[in-house]
Formats: sequence, C-alpha cells, structure tokens
Amino acid sequence: MTSTDTRTEAEDSGPSGYAAARLRLLQEGARSGPPRRAALSDLTDDWLTGLFTAGSEALRGVSLVAVGGYGRGELSPRSDLDLLLLHDGSDSGAVAALADRIWYPVWDLGLALDHSVRTPTEARKTAAEDLKAQLGLLDARHLAGDLGLTAGLRTAILADWRNQAPKRLPELQELCAERAERQGELQYLLEPDLKEARGGLRDATALRAVAASWLADAPREGLTDARRRLLDVRDALHLTTGRATDRLALQEQDQVAAELGLLDADTLLRQVYEAARVVSYASDVTWREVGRVLRSRAVRPRLRAMLGGGPKPAAERSPLAEGVVEQDGEVVLARAARPERDPVLPLRAAAAAAQSGLPLSLHAVRRMAAAARPLPTPWPAEAREQLVTLLGSGRPTIDVWEALEAEGLITRLLPDWERVRCRPQRNAVHIWTVDRHLIETAVSASELTRRVGRPDLLLVASLLHDIGKGWPGDHSVAGEIIARDVAARIGFDRADVAVLATLVRHHLLLIDTATRRDLEDPATVRSVAEAVGSQGTLELLHALTEADALATGPAAWSSWRGSLVADLVKRVSAVLAGDAPEEPEAAAPTAEQERLAIEAFRTGGPVLALRAQTEPPAEERSGDPEPLGVELLIAVPDQPGVLPVVAGVLAMHRLTVRTAELRALDLPDGVEGSVLLLNWRVAAEYGSLPQAARLRADLVRALDGSLDITARLAERDAAYPRRRGTIAPPARVTVAPAASRHATVIEVRAHDAPGLLHRIGRALEDAKVRVRSMHVSTLGANAVDAFYVTGTKGAPLPGEEAAAMARSLEEMLRD
Repeated sequence: MTSTDTRTEAEDSGPSGYAAARLRLLQEGARSGPPRRAALSDLTDDWLTGLFTAGSEALRGVSLVAVGGYGRGELSPRSDLDLLLLHDGSDSGAVAALADRIWYPVWDLGLALDHSVRTPTEARKTAAEDLKAQLGLLDARHLAGDLGLTAGLRTAILADWRNQAPKRLPELQELCAERAERQGELQYLLEPDLKEARGGLRDATALRAVAASWLADAPREGLTDARRRLLDVRDALHLTTGRATDRLALQEQDQVAAELGLLDADTLLRQVYEAARVVSYASDVTWREVGRVLRSRAVRPRLRAMLGGGPKPAAERSPLAEGVVEQDGEVVLARAARPERDPVLPLRAAAAAAQSGLPLSLHAVRRMAAAARPLPTPWPAEAREQLVTLLGSGRPTIDVWEALEAEGLITRLLPDWERVRCRPQRNAVHIWTVDRHLIETAVSASELTRRVGRPDLLLVASLLHDIGKGWPGDHSVAGEIIARDVAARIGFDRADVAVLATLVRHHLLLIDTATRRDLEDPATVRSVAEAVGSQGTLELLHALTEADALATGPAAWSSWRGSLVADLVKRVSAVLAGDAPEEPEAAAPTAEQERLAIEAFRTGGPVLALRAQTEPPAEERSGDPEPLGVELLIAVPDQPGVLPVVAGVLAMHRLTVRTAELRALDLPDGVEGSVLLLNWRVAAEYGSLPQAARLRADLVRALDGSLDITARLAERDAAYPRRRGTIAPPARVTVAPAASRHATVIEVRAHDAPGLLHRIGRALEDAKVRVRSMHVSTLGANAVDAFYVTGTKGAPLPGEEAAAMARSLEEMLRD
C-alpha cells in the first residue's frame, strides 16, 4: 500500500482508520528514519484536518496549529501531539465545541496530547511569560483553518523572539545548563536520556532557536546528521519498548541496536555518543558566540560615544605563540600564520590555548584542519614538546582537545585514537568513555608531575595507558604494542620508548597487587620489581596508578587504596635498591592479641574488639586524620567453619570487609589446643557500626548452630531484593601462577552481593583447605577477592588439586 493509499484510508475511516494506518506504517520494515517520521506526521495531519472540518461548516477566524516536535514534522512512534487551537475570540462557544471534536478522538486512541486554546494575543503573552512555550511556538506549522491567522502568529512570535533575544537567550542558556546538571552528559552515560541529557535533542532544538534569533548560529557541519541519528534511536526505542520513553536503559540497548540493524549495543552507544559530541561541541561554540555578540552590543554604544561616533575600533590581538594570538577571548591564528607550511601549528595553537585557559576559535581549528600539513615521522622535537605542554595544562586541556577532535585533527595526529574514540565502558566503576578517560588521566597526572623526574613520560603514558581497549584481548598487552609504535612516531628515543611501553603494559600492576596480594610475601614484591625494572619507572608507575584511578571514578581510589599502593612501592623500591626482602617470620602476637586469645580459650567462645584506624593527613593537607575503617579483632577456639561463620555474621550486620587475615596462636605450654585469631578491617555499608556485644552474641549463636546464617541472609534478600537493570556476568575463579611460595592464591571475580564472602568461605571449608589470609577489593558492583590457601599440612596445594578446587568454586558461585 502506498503512502497516498494509507492517508486516504485514514481520512475515509475516521479514528479507527487512522489507528490501522498508523499501525501499518510503524510496522513497515522498509521505511524508517526521516521518511517514516515525515509519513507519520503527514498521516496525522490528514486525520486531524478531517476532525477539524468534519461535522459542520468550517469556522472563520479559527486555525489548528502544530507546535514543538510535531510542528517540525518529527513524530516518533510514541511522541506527544502538541496542538494549538488558535482563534480570533469572536465565538468562544463554537471554538470550545470544535476543541472537543478534536481532543476527544485523540484521547480515545490513547495518544498523548499537549493542547491549548488561545487567541494570538494570549499566545504571545504566554510565550513572553514561558520560555518553553515560546520555543514550541517557534516551530508552529499550519494544519487547518484560517491560514492568515496562523501566519500572523508565526510572524509575531518570530519578531518577538528576535527583539527579545538579548534577554531570552541568556535565559535559554541557563535552562540548558540546569538541565545538563540534572541529566549529565549524553556522550558519557551508560543509560542516557536521549532528549534531556547534555548533547541530546533538547540542546539541538535550542540551537535551532538561537539560529532563529539571527544573533548567532551553530556550526552546521554534521549537526543535521547527529540530530537525525538521535531521532532514529528514539524511534527504535519507542518501537521496541512500546512506551513514550527517552531513556536508553541497559536492558533495552540490544533490542534497539537490532531494530536499527547495528552489530550490538556497544555499536549503538558509540553512535549515540558521537552524535551527542557533535551537538555538545556545537552548543559550546554557539553559546560562546552568543556571549561575544551580547558583550559587543553592550560595549559598542559606550565606545562610539567616547570616540565621538568614529569608526569601529579594530579588535585587540595579543600574541600567544608563533602564529597564534588571542582575540575577543578566543585563540585565533595570526594574520601571518601559514598552516599549510607549518605542520606543528595545530599543536602549538592547542598548547597555547590550554596554557592560557582560552577556547580555540572554531574558524582557526577548521582552517588548520583544512590546510595543515601532516607531521613527519618521527615528529620534530617542537611537536613532541607542544603535545606534552597541552597534556600538562590541567583542566583546560579537555575543551581544547575536544575542539581538535571535532574537526578530525586528533585522529590525524594519532591514528590509533580512532579505535578508542567514543568507546563505551560497561563497568560501573568507569564514568567516562575510553577516550575521555585517557584525557582525564592526563589532567590528573598534570597535578602529579612534581613527583616524578620525567613529567613528559608520565603525561604521554597517561594518554596511552588504555589505548589497547580498541583491540581484542588484554588491553594492556595490545596497548604495549601500540604505545611502542606511537612513542617512536612522536620522536622518543629507544630508552624512553621502552619505559612508556612498560608503563602501559603494567599500568594495573601496582593497584592489583596492592589490593589482592600478600605484601608480606617476598615473592609478591620480587615479581613487581622484576616487571618494573628501575626506580625511575617505579616512580612513574606510582603516579600513573594514582592518576588512572582518580580519572576512573570515585570508587576506584581512596586513602586506603593509596596507602596499600604506597606500602607496595616502598617495598619494591627497597628491592630495586638491592635490599632483598627476608622470608617472613610469624610475628609475635601483640599484648591485645594474647589477651583476646587467652580470654577466648578460658570462655570457650569468641571474643572480639573493635578499634578505629586512621592515617595522618598528608603534609600538604590540613585537618583531621582520615578514617581508613575499623579494625575488628576476633579470637575463637580453633574449630571448623570459623571463616564462613564470621563472614556471614558480618554480612548480616551489613559490614563491608576490606581485608582479613587469619592465624593460629598456640596456647601456653601444657595446654592443648590453639586459638584462631582473625584480624579484619571493616566498614559499615551504611549507617553506624553495630555494637561489639551484638556481634559477639550473633557469633556465639552461629558457632553453636542456633543461628542459621544462610537462612537469615536469604530472608533479608527476599524482603529487600536488590534491583539490577542487567544480568551480571558469571563469576570467574582462577589460580594465580607463582604468586606465592608459601600458599596457593585463588582469585575470585564476582558480582558483589551480601553474603558473598560467606558463600566462598563455606566452599573453601568444604574443600578442606586452610585460608591463611585474604585480600578483598570492591569496585562498584564488582568484587575481586584473593585467598591465600594451604592444605591441611600448611603447604601450597598441588597444581591439579588447586585447579579442581577453583573450578568447583566457580561452579558454586554461578549457581
């Protein structure tokens, strides 16, 4: 059936015909995107026109007007119908009857309707008082009735908008900023709102309004395609969910991708991010131009009065670097600049802009993108120095980098950047796309450059440390290869290339080792020292680790993590200096530990003590020490099942375990038996810590079997289920090779949930192994726990036995 046939059916059959024709149009696989939105708008136009004219003689001085998205002819499957019934005020009764004749059929079909009935004067008054209403009227489109009435309103609304632009545009900019603060940036969100988030459809509409003011205009290259792409995704979202929603939830992304014919959800998100980036950059440039024009208008009358009405003075230009000047608050090219002869100019201009905290002029960026010659290989020293200067400029680097990227200059300078550009990271810990994370890491590293002897290597390593995420396999391994190539191309010598490759290959080494391995084990420290190789590289890796974590998100770094990494770095530094670590000896129990052990033996039950732990503030920081958690010491007569019992009781009390160590203390001579001493560092999940007496009471009941921990945890989960938008990936359990000479290290990666340590502890007890210590890391919704276990005789497990136990534990966690 053709489009004309569909429209005729809708006109002839009334609401039911429209509903059938609408359904058939939305189910057509061959028509999507702008053609489908236009066809749906045309179909709806014909139906509403029929409602307007049906049943009685057409009224004079009345017209039906589409506004907002419907006025632009952009109806998505579940879009509201924004309608204005415009009248001259001569027959209000007839107008009310006409409104009922139009609104009720729309409601009967279950369509969302945003409607109003106004005279032109009332419409203009509402627009003057309500900015959102005025924006909707800017897209007013005549549907039926008195065309002259509609045309007169459109002319008046546009004239009002242009006359009031100096006042209303700042209001619109503030409205956009408030919305961005609430909704976040579309180009980085895993579950973005396609309409409300910064860089979304609302911002694209705002840019149309700015253009309609004739005061400024957005850079149009790519903007139409970006807007179309966001509308296409919203259409697919409406069709797959059957709801009028603009939020692209995780659980719906695969279906939306399939509806659009895309490979997967990651491809979908990347296209959304690319479109949002175009809209965001266009918004930045446009609002900057609006500000410049408004400032110029405010200053010009005073200048002319001072100059006696003379000619307009030339804008002042202040030199910043060779070929680069400042003008009107922007960085522009000097009149003598020749980008076609100066391949370093883009980097020089970018570095100058970032150093001065000024934006790069859109015209300057486009001129360089169109004319600049490619840099030779290897880069000249000046180019490398300008790149390092740009990366080390702090927060201003971000806006300058985005300006270069918007015009394709970054991928021209660093072709490998294309694979990480706009690449999503489906990890709750990460708050940025891969490319933005790399720039954020450089920004964080710029504040740490005084801690290292080679700031240039730190900054370039920050830019490249995750460059391998655009390739299959381990991104650290792939990144090392790419980093070698990039470092050589931009002109570093062989020794520096080797250091950069090591930093990229091992950028996770310190944080992973510090939080998941026993730092008292000499094998742990030696393995890190062998990987790092030198004091200088260790110094750089320490700073890179902190910068990477700070740029990842709030869950990736803390004082506790920082103290663990610093401890590891100190130990590795000693090894690199030639001080070989001695084999650890069992430390003598402290007086408090002995007291608890004797009390536990005397009473035959658990004894515990809670003690807050703090670290002194850094030299450059004033204030109170920062709490690292609470140390929980537990002594209990040696018996099976202690680890799962203690872990279960802590889970019942909503305590998060950061670290735990277990050791057996022999009792004094002449006394048979031993006492298990458990040293835990815990923190309350929320609220305050429970009282020690309550913890002990529950431990006693759990150990004697009168408290069923498993059942209690299950009851709590049933009463307060945790909602998750996506299904977590299955748990993974591995044996870490050569991690320790004294124990077998079992590493568990799983979704963090109450009682996880309790379940793992039960499984290890069932496997008849002894847990020597464990190291717990919780990153967002992910738990990464390492358990140092031995057999019953205190030796590491044989390889096959360890592998079998790991498989069994993994199967248990996946059930």
